[in-house]
Amino acid sequence: MNGFLRGTLLVALSGIALALVGCGGDSDNSPGASAPTAVVPPLPLPGPFAVACSNVVQDFSRLGAGEDVQGYWEGAPSGDGTPRYATGLLADPGNTLIATVTAPLDTNLYGSFAGDNVAFVVLACYPTTDNNPRPDYPLPNGKVVPRMQTGSDAPLFADASARYPVLAFSHGYGGSPLSNDYISALSVFASYGYVVIAPFHGDLRFSDLRIDNLGDAIAVASHLDDFTALQALRPLSISAALTLVLAHPQWQGHVDATRIGGFGASMGGETMMLLGGAGLTTSYFDIGLSWKQVTRDFRIKAAVGYVPYFGQPVLPAFGSGQHGLDGINLPFLGISGTADTTAPKIEVEIGMSRLTGTRRLVALSGVTHGFDLASTNDIFTWTLTFLDAEVRGIPAAQERLSTMGSVAGGGDDRVVLF
Repeated sequence: MNGFLRGTLLVALSGIALALVGCGGDSDNSPGASAPTAVVPPLPLPGPFAVACSNVVQDFSRLGAGEDVQGYWEGAPSGDGTPRYATGLLADPGNTLIATVTAPLDTNLYGSFAGDNVAFVVLACYPTTDNNPRPDYPLPNGKVVPRMQTGSDAPLFADASARYPVLAFSHGYGGSPLSNDYISALSVFASYGYVVIAPFHGDLRFSDLRIDNLGDAIAVASHLDDFTALQALRPLSISAALTLVLAHPQWQGHVDATRIGGFGASMGGETMMLLGGAGLTTSYFDIGLSWKQVTRDFRIKAAVGYVPYFGQPVLPAFGSGQHGLDGINLPFLGISGTADTTAPKIEVEIGMSRLTGTRRLVALSGVTHGFDLASTNDIFTWTLTFLDAEVRGIPAAQERLSTMGSVAGGGDDRVVLF
């Protein structure tokens, strides 16, 4: 899951040193409250179920000489500026999950994309039978889509009579469900009994924040509305993907629309907050004094953000002082790295202190912005425990969460906001 944010807008705007981040404190907990201290054993990975996924068969012969397949998955234009997206590689689009979003006619949020119809390819992974005969689908980046459906094949669920909880999955900026290690994360969640629904956000179709020289910086600064649109379209794509799968004849009888959670990495964590009704910063040169609600998807019962992007000290993601989070009651677990300068822990603390629902912030000592392999068991144990408690309502998970202070072994994790 590395490469969540491939550049920082603040460098282009202000050049302010990231030393301003600071270390943050634990003063947002209730007076007299004691931090949970129970050390729990890590969950085994993967979980008890085999995993299969929906049809995303592609024609890789369409790749030009020297083209990187991830450029299509992530929406990056070609070297000559020709638009590219995952739809350009699909070999069986009629049997691939594709959601369409019509951007509202609001130029404050959607800039030049207001009113446009935007397609989002969706990958769904789910618990399947141990004897599912379908082969894994190999990808050019060395990963595989496990036991992928082909043609009009319906999903083969582990229990055809069960309705499974759903997890909406939002990757980081410039990624995709098939880039880096995201497909592995989807598989872990599905192995624990979730139907995981993950759109290809295609961020680079809207705004590319790579800043390699002055020309890049000027280009980013002159198209800030597109950066806002990128962020605002993300939660709409999640909602559209959920609506698509929940109503799909092959899926609707096997998913539980009353038990839907969310997981987001980096900017995906911001996306989860926007789904919860948070206000998104719409101004940059007044340091975020203007912000506006994007949406509120009440189907999402709780969400987790790994190294969640809440903006920078001089430009919070949710308005000045993170006031766009005032009163948001979506239960939320944040997992932040103490050495993360792209998604600083202090901004997450400030933002989460404004939430009114169940909240936990876990700090991973010394972790920077990216997936920390040493903390793998910590990350998934915290995430699955929180989702099982808040989305599934499993009493044992609720009891465990109430006293959980850290996970045994792995990295150095501890609760700092509870």
